[in-house]
Amino acid sequence: MAFRAFKQTHVFEKPSAPKEKDKSSIQCIACCDPHVYIGTKDATVQHLILSSSTDLGSGQSKTREGRARKLGSSNQVTQLRVVPLYNHLLVLWDRSITALNMFSLEPVPGLKKIPHVSLFEVCDSMPSAQAQCVEMVTSSSRRKLIRIHVVGVDRWDVVKEVPLLYDPRALAMDGTSVCVATSDRYLLCDIRTGSSQELFPHNHSRQCVFVTSVGRGEFLLNGPESLGMFVMKTGICQRPPLQWPQEVLAAGVCFPYILTIQPQVLSVYSMVDQQRKQTVSLTGAKGLLSTSDGVLVFTERDIFSLRLVPIEEQIQALVRHERIEEALLLLDGVQGYCPLDSYKELLKAITCLAGFVHFYQEGFSEAKDLFITGELDPREIIHLYPDMQSCLREDFQSQLDQPNKGRDLQVLWQGDRSTFHHYLAFLGDFLRAVKGTELGLRCSKEVDCALLRLYVELGDSENLQQLVALANECRLDQCVPVLEQHNRLFALGSLYQSHGNLIDAIKTWVKIADGFHKDPSCSDVYGHIVRTLSQLQDKDVVWTFSDWTLQKNQEIGVQIFIKCPPDDRFKTQDVLALLEKYPLAMLLYLEFLIYDLNSEESRHHNRLALAYVTEMLQEEEEADLRKTREKLQQLLWESKFYDVSTVYETVKSANLHMEEAILLGSAGEHSQALKVLVHQEGDFQAAEAFCCRAAQGRDPQLRQTLLLTLLQIYLSSEDLTSAAVDLLNHNPLVFAAEQILQLLPDSWSVQLVSQFLVGSLRETFHQRRMSRVQKALGQAELMRHKVIWMQASKTTFRLDKGQKCKVCQRDLAEPQFVCNLHGDLMHTNCTDFTSS
Repeated sequence: MAFRAFKQTHVFEKPSAPKEKDKSSIQCIACCDPHVYIGTKDATVQHLILSSSTDLGSGQSKTREGRARKLGSSNQVTQLRVVPLYNHLLVLWDRSITALNMFSLEPVPGLKKIPHVSLFEVCDSMPSAQAQCVEMVTSSSRRKLIRIHVVGVDRWDVVKEVPLLYDPRALAMDGTSVCVATSDRYLLCDIRTGSSQELFPHNHSRQCVFVTSVGRGEFLLNGPESLGMFVMKTGICQRPPLQWPQEVLAAGVCFPYILTIQPQVLSVYSMVDQQRKQTVSLTGAKGLLSTSDGVLVFTERDIFSLRLVPIEEQIQALVRHERIEEALLLLDGVQGYCPLDSYKELLKAITCLAGFVHFYQEGFSEAKDLFITGELDPREIIHLYPDMQSCLREDFQSQLDQPNKGRDLQVLWQGDRSTFHHYLAFLGDFLRAVKGTELGLRCSKEVDCALLRLYVELGDSENLQQLVALANECRLDQCVPVLEQHNRLFALGSLYQSHGNLIDAIKTWVKIADGFHKDPSCSDVYGHIVRTLSQLQDKDVVWTFSDWTLQKNQEIGVQIFIKCPPDDRFKTQDVLALLEKYPLAMLLYLEFLIYDLNSEESRHHNRLALAYVTEMLQEEEEADLRKTREKLQQLLWESKFYDVSTVYETVKSANLHMEEAILLGSAGEHSQALKVLVHQEGDFQAAEAFCCRAAQGRDPQLRQTLLLTLLQIYLSSEDLTSAAVDLLNHNPLVFAAEQILQLLPDSWSVQLVSQFLVGSLRETFHQRRMSRVQKALGQAELMRHKVIWMQASKTTFRLDKGQKCKVCQRDLAEPQFVCNLHGDLMHTNCTDFTSS
């Protein structure tokens, strides 16, 4: 069915009377709903009353005939106008205007005829402040002028005359402006100032010249070159012109359309986009009259009503014909004439309808944007998908008339799964876009349930996990069976967790970790359980699953106590009591207490040291043993809080000589510690390193003392001569040669210690020379500062030949000299004598 902006109804047919056909034909009409007045060729005025009911099947409307009045024996009625404010019907007949009562058709007393009138028009757009009077403009049939009349209840007066250069052939009035058509041009007159403005010429015949008031200070003219010109009362055009045929006889306005009549057809043009929207076959039309809801068109014997189809229905029709841009243009064009709320609702409806057009054409991106802009209820889209309807409440009733399209998706769901998959992807995009917005929050449960089913259907594990892991409104009674049916147990656990069912969540994950169920969507379920437990505030749940996590993996499981938030830690003693059964977890937790929490409790340090010893005794791999031993040694060297006696016995019984030496050193028994390293461990490098490490950060003299003690231990045994020589050769700077020579056995030759002696002497000479260099540099720096000071003081000294030193009385023969505060000159080396 083609688009229709107006519906045609036949409202009146004048009875045929062949002998009087030419005399009783309709010449003009006037209307004040539901009253219609006919002016005939035989000077008769007929009153008709239109019925509000219309037989849509036949296109007929019942019309009741009222009174009729015969004005005279000849001359046709030229014009009729209704003034409902005073119940007047103004009639132009025999070049005179007569006022009749619009109900009785009797002449109005006090309103005498206005003679010599060729045209007249009544202004029906006066401001509300002037509603107690009506203005009328008349054109004189004898003079080239127009008169402005003020019409009252029982009188009308001429208030102004505006002279013209040409006789008017048509005119229209809007407020204080009158648009006049003459034989060859159009004029615009201001009735307040009496000024006139020429608009543009034309070459139309008398029959095709017309002017129509559009309203709001705008007129429609039959312009040149077959153009319908819109002209404002200011003389400018704000709308593009209409392109219409040359034979246009008249035009009427029913916003947002312009209706024109031609000899055989009536055309409807849009004021929004200037395009022709509808044509109605109508033979013999003589004129048309704009009414509140359309136009009345009359021929010699008939009257037809063209009523405007409601804008909502027009827009829906355009959308059904997939003329989306036209629908949006139409809606935008009538915006200023609609209540704001009505416009907004209409805009939403048209936007959603446009979205459905794109939706069924698989234009998903455009459809999504239009649905969101139109604030479409997400449930309307969910309802279209056969497998998603279970996500909706039973009491949901769709407000859309989309039965045929809905069956299309049903067919795709059953047959064309590939295409249906694209529709499923669109559903996901749309629901994700509205989730969390005001639109989605209105039905958040339905949106989340539909998304969950959709992700399961598409196998989208990433989005599924993101949905169930965050706060959601999924209904467990609907979603749990879906996840269980598709073996999505990891997501099921996350769903339980997001709804506060922590026990059920972790139990579900435990079944996956223990191998009772398979869910490839998460490769590290055990790690996820540990991370979840470490962040829980419910300590009872953590204790419930703590043994399971530690039995599974002590190294990872202990993280439930280590990674918990700082403000929500477990009591240390409770954790240590639990970890008694898990030595590796105990060791890791103690490291956390000492190195991360900086615990200074002696028992923690003692337990960690003993835990290292126990771990070393159980390790089989050399690399692991070395790593643990390094940790133990680091603890023994750096910690100040362990009890040496508590750790010593365990270390000694384990034959850990290096660690035993560290403990002896911590107790101040350095000589005994060195003996352990030399005689029991047999590691001379370790013994020498012990001396350096024990003296680190302490008195530098301690290192020399420890190395000397080590040397004495070497010298006490003839078997350790080479170790003693190596020690001397490695540390020539530490040992004083004269002291060492006194300690060496007499049996040692000079050659044996020559390397040490050479190195020691060389270092001694080097140190002395460096001292002299440093002293000289210091003196030079002092001299530089003195020069700078002298330059800054701007003091000059005169040194004459033969001038003597104030101290020694010898001649000042060198360029360097000193001047004291009294101005006396002296040698630089004499300053020490003066100061002393």
